[in-house]
Amino acid sequence: MDVAGFEFNGYSRGGPVFNHSDGVKGNLSLGGELQKFRLGNEGDNGIEVNFARSFEAGGVKWKVNYMPAKWGSGDISTEQAYVEMSGLSFSPEAKFWVGQRRLRIQDVHIVDYFLLNYGDNVGAGVTDVPIGGMKLGLGVFSGDKFDGNLPDNVKAHRLNVDLSEINTNPNGKLRVLLTAVGGKNQVNGGSGSGISLMHTQKDFLLSGVSNTLYLQGSRGHARIDGEFEAIDGTRPGRRSTRIADAINWQSGPFGGQALIGYQTNKTDLTNVETKDFSLGGRGSYAFSRNFKALAEVSTTTRKGTGPDQRLSKVTLAAALAMNEDFWSRPELRLYVTKANWNQAAAVANAATFGANGKTSRTLVGVQYEIWW
Repeated sequence: MDVAGFEFNGYSRGGPVFNHSDGVKGNLSLGGELQKFRLGNEGDNGIEVNFARSFEAGGVKWKVNYMPAKWGSGDISTEQAYVEMSGLSFSPEAKFWVGQRRLRIQDVHIVDYFLLNYGDNVGAGVTDVPIGGMKLGLGVFSGDKFDGNLPDNVKAHRLNVDLSEINTNPNGKLRVLLTAVGGKNQVNGGSGSGISLMHTQKDFLLSGVSNTLYLQGSRGHARIDGEFEAIDGTRPGRRSTRIADAINWQSGPFGGQALIGYQTNKTDLTNVETKDFSLGGRGSYAFSRNFKALAEVSTTTRKGTGPDQRLSKVTLAAALAMNEDFWSRPELRLYVTKANWNQAAAVANAATFGANGKTSRTLVGVQYEIWW
């Protein structure tokens, strides 16, 4: 909704899980950032509501933005609170901002993870600066947030450079995100750096198919997605690499998304290394304008911390939606999830879904998901 400069948008999901035990209603994952295939596997309730007011004064455009959020039994948090200005004479397209802002670039929806993301801390920056046929974004951040600061003796700062809209080939664009981190009183030094390359190809092989390839690496106290890594002064950084590919499609009533990814993480000082593999996809088929069938299948592995772990999941769901499209929301779902894992995964997750040596679970529930 955008009325007289007032914007109201947000996201929410929730619903009951009828068949569960040990308090486990979802979150069946080996812990990798691309390993929680989310359909019938969330079991949580929450809402994020974004309020914004835009106005113009002296030829300059202003925007005030605030986003509170409430998830589960936790307190209401501040996700975003910032002011933005644009329309300046020397660069009309550039948007300058100060505050705490989400700068989420690209996610893979079926695992609920933004692979490129450099917001969430208090900072200042500019986006959408046109330079030589591409766009530039810059952000400088402290380690603080509206809801809490770092300990007094611990400091952290971060610089991000975001280059987007780089034309590489017909229907293909490249995006580059650079990260540099510094700090004081961090474990094993406070520095870090990272680079992410993302290439998106529209009409990939067939019309209506989009493919995105990710190549990423980071070290120290820079996280692989572009944010901070372990800056509370009690934990070391890590060295990470990732290669992933996500494909999206919609052909008539049939739509979906699939992902394959491989990531390595080596913790500084201890040199403990994990190697995570993910493969899965979700498809939707619309039998009518407002009724769809959903299916999600995935398999994930984690190596490096004891015996190899494996977890596989299948979810079938019936959904009511606004239209036939895969991305149509709101969506109401009745789902059945069947997951199984090996003994190594049960031992590693004995405090949660592997309690009492279980190696399989079935979840049945109803969920709504909405964004507006």
